[in-house]
Parts: sequence; structure tokens; C-alpha cells
Amino acid sequence: MRSTRTSTAPRRGRRTALTAAGLVAALALTATACGGSDEDKADAKPAADASRAAGTGDAGGEGGLPAGLADRLKKHGIDVDQWKDGGWKNWDKDKWLSEAKDFVNPVIEGLWQPDRMKSAKEADKTVTTKDASADQGATDPEPAPVEAVAEKKPYHDNAAPVGKVFFDSPEGSMVCSGTVVKDVNHPGKSNLVWTAGHCVHAGGSGGWYRNIAFVPSYNDYGKSETELANATATEMAPYGTWWADWAATSDQWIKGGSASGGDGATYDYSVLHVKPEQGSKSLEETVGAALEVDFSAPSATEVSSMGAWGYPAAPPYNGLEMFKCVDRPGRLSLSPSLPTMYRIGCTMTGGSSGGGWFRVVDGETKLVSNTSIGPVTAGWLAGPQLGRSAEAMYQNMSRTYGGQ
Repeated sequence: MRSTRTSTAPRRGRRTALTAAGLVAALALTATACGGSDEDKADAKPAADASRAAGTGDAGGEGGLPAGLADRLKKHGIDVDQWKDGGWKNWDKDKWLSEAKDFVNPVIEGLWQPDRMKSAKEADKTVTTKDASADQGATDPEPAPVEAVAEKKPYHDNAAPVGKVFFDSPEGSMVCSGTVVKDVNHPGKSNLVWTAGHCVHAGGSGGWYRNIAFVPSYNDYGKSETELANATATEMAPYGTWWADWAATSDQWIKGGSASGGDGATYDYSVLHVKPEQGSKSLEETVGAALEVDFSAPSATEVSSMGAWGYPAAPPYNGLEMFKCVDRPGRLSLSPSLPTMYRIGCTMTGGSSGGGWFRVVDGETKLVSNTSIGPVTAGWLAGPQLGRSAEAMYQNMSRTYGGQ
């Protein structure tokens, strides 16, 4: 299921659009592909804010790893060569790297082959144990289910910023969804991906997942499992495999997130800084599209339509196709002390977690949330409002690591 190296991206340089019927204005994920030469890597990487993000350190370390990363692994008693030879499979719960500053994710070239990507299981969509109909302040009636609609193929023409996030957990290889977002401090050359916090970190009872990688426009032509029996890396990952060398999620998710969402659910978001397994151009230049993130946290009552995109993998879906749902959002409050979440009707299942939610602002499509929690039986999805805390996390990532 994970993909590995890829060659050339399909028809790079054209405008890519993401459209959905049912929006007041056409929901169009548009961005013009940016030209320019390959970006040089920075020689030194500044220290991370431990409460926000962490990364891999300077180049030139042993075992083919950046020096800072090699030192970080050693600090935790991890042998560099053993890690690259499969030591990452060892999940000692007493030594689970959990703090923000402990994030380590060295590239293991060739790990995410097509078959490994296809076999990845959905990251169980976190579910709320609260009664969604209970009167907890700003909670609206449960929405009617909205049947997910398959996105048009090829995805690079219709939803280029959307892709799959792959990672390894103690339970095996897992998958979520994610979106290429703009880097406000590095216009046209973003290497940032938005997803859910529970797709990168286990929350209060665990730590960082491993081998986190992003594949935009996964299975670009939506081929069936039979058609993909002998799939090439380019078929599965037309724009290549992009490894997270820096990651950030909220302190609230790290401390309070759980399998049922927990107190961290309303802060269940993450931004990744990625680099290609092969090549040196930025993600935005390669894909030709990226979306702005809307941190205004509008009330659900102010928004007429929101659309959620992702790759649902739990039955009746198989994770090979991209789907979308569009609905008028309602409000979901898990606790009067926590921010209200957005909620829409949608039949997408696990695997769609982390996928972007979009709305149109002055004719421009922007990412306004991501899939976080839902019921055990599919029917609706809920996502966090992205306010000042989310913006601070994003800005820190952009300023500290964005140009690297």
C-alpha cells in the first residue's frame, strides 16, 4: 500500500480543479502550477518549539541519516542502522516516543511499495462516546446521512491536492487522508500537508507513529483491485512518495486524544512538512496545486456548504478510490468547556480520517477543517474548528521549517 519512488508527474503545469455539485458556488480547488528551479536544502535546521513541532536535524549524520536525527535516535537508545534495517518495528510501550520534540521519521527508501500501500488498514476513525443528541450547548440535531460520491478521474485533474497519508503503528500499516496546503511564508513552494492529529500521533496513551508518508492523487485513475494486481509505483503514486521530516499536532491531542476522540478531538489536527523520496522540487510545484487554510473558525450557522474529501477504506469501501460528501454543516459540542466541532452527513468510513473539509470564500476554495470523529456506524463526520491554536501551529511550522 505505501508507494515508493515515482518518476514524472502527469501533465504537470495545468490548472487542477476540485468540483462538487450542491455548493452555492462551485467548489473548485484551483491552483496554478508554479515553475522555477529546484529549491536548495538548508544547511542547518533551527531547533523546534517542543510544544509544536519537531524534526530530523542537520545533514551529514551516520547511516545516511541527518546528523540531528541520528543523534535524536541515539538519545532514545535506538541504533541508527538497526532502525533502517527494520528496528522501527519494535514498539516498546515504555519507550514510545510521545513528546513533540521526540518526532523522528527517517526516510526508508522503497518501503512504501504498491502492495504495501494497498494492504494498509484504515486508521479506525475515532468515534465519540457522547450522545450526539444530548443538549450540550451548541449541538444541532444529527444530520441525515449523505451518500459519498466518487471523485472524477483522473484525480490530478479534479482533486490534485488530496491524497493518502500512510504510517506504521503497533497494529501494522495504516492509512488516512490528507491535503496539500499553501505555505504562506513560501508562496508557490509549499511542502506542507494537512491531516488529523490521530493520523500521526496516538494521543494520551501513546506517541508518534512511524514511517509517515504522503501520496498525492493516490491511484490516480481509480483502478480496481484486479486492475492493480501488478501496479507500478507510478500508477499508485503519480507524484511520488513524500516523507514527513517534520510534524506538528496540538498539545491537546498529544495529552488528551484517545481512541474515542477524548478531550483532544476538538484539537485533532496536524500539519506535516514533507520531502520527496526522490527529487528536489517542492510538493506544490510537483503537484501543481495547494489550498489556503482558513483559520477564521466561522460558526457552522454562517456556512451554507462544506465538502469533505478522502479515501474511505473500511467496508463498503476499499481505500482505492477518492470520495466526497457535501452538506450544510451543523454543530457538535462534546463538552461545554471545549470548542464546538463542525458536523456533516456523510457515509465515508475509516481511512477518510484527516481528509480536508473545504468551503468557498469569495470564490476561492479553502480548507476549513479535517475529518476527525464519527459514529461506529457511518452516517456523519465531525471535524475541528481551525482557530488561533491551529494557526499558531501552522505558522510555527511554516516559519521554522517551511523553506527547507
